[in-house]
Amino acid sequence: MSAYESRPGLSIKLSGGVLRLTLNRPDKRNALDDTMMSGLIDALDAAGRDEDVRVIALGGEGEHFCGGADVIARNARGADDKRPRAGSIQRRLPSQAHRLIPLLKTVQTPVVCIVQGWAAGIGLAMALAADLTIAAEDARFWAPFCERGFTPDSGVSWMLPRRIGEVRARQMLLLGRVVSGREAADWQLIDRAVPRADLDDIAAGVLAGFTQTATVALGLTKWLMASGQSASLEEALRNEAFAMELSSRSEDFREGMAAFTGKRQARFEGR
Repeated sequence: MSAYESRPGLSIKLSGGVLRLTLNRPDKRNALDDTMMSGLIDALDAAGRDEDVRVIALGGEGEHFCGGADVIARNARGADDKRPRAGSIQRRLPSQAHRLIPLLKTVQTPVVCIVQGWAAGIGLAMALAADLTIAAEDARFWAPFCERGFTPDSGVSWMLPRRIGEVRARQMLLLGRVVSGREAADWQLIDRAVPRADLDDIAAGVLAGFTQTATVALGLTKWLMASGQSASLEEALRNEAFAMELSSRSEDFREGMAAFTGKRQARFEGR
């Protein structure tokens, strides 16, 4: 199966430099099952090597972005009327959710997350991991873990305090506070909250902008920011020198210099 072939519950389409990954189980609030998870991982992995992909759009069909993981399906009894054996979560996570979130953060292609309705559990994690997240003002961000009797996964306990601070993170993680899109933008949990009626048009404008940027430089800048979270200053400076060397060999660098000299707008091709 091609990495860009749609799967049950996941619509995948590449057009005009935009790879659209759309969660498509609206009757289940787009809750992720194993097939959708593997489809997202395969598509993101392939996009990182595909020079035709300039930006990745991650969204949800219908009234909601993602209501979390489909826990009911994962714990359903099999044909032998047995539940998954002990340790199934510990075995599954490293190859599923705990691979998906790092991919979103490290793929050298910008990821734009578009949120309406609920973004809960892993839906919240994906919104946090994306490079830019735009949400409807009445969207709802929720970390339901403790309220359901289990602990956070998908990097939420790591990303959330770094994004919004420990006090607000405790409100969401320990008290289960639901945060609206408008409040999420105020907290800098997401980048922007807009009226629901304008969400698609505004997101389309952002995606179109990314298809005209210097994709190589953008991807390397994303890598620098990700690696810099655990690097010393000396390591960060070495990484910057490495990234500068690579980006200066790109066609977009030459175009950028020519545009600067000619006092015109650069026309980047993403190469």
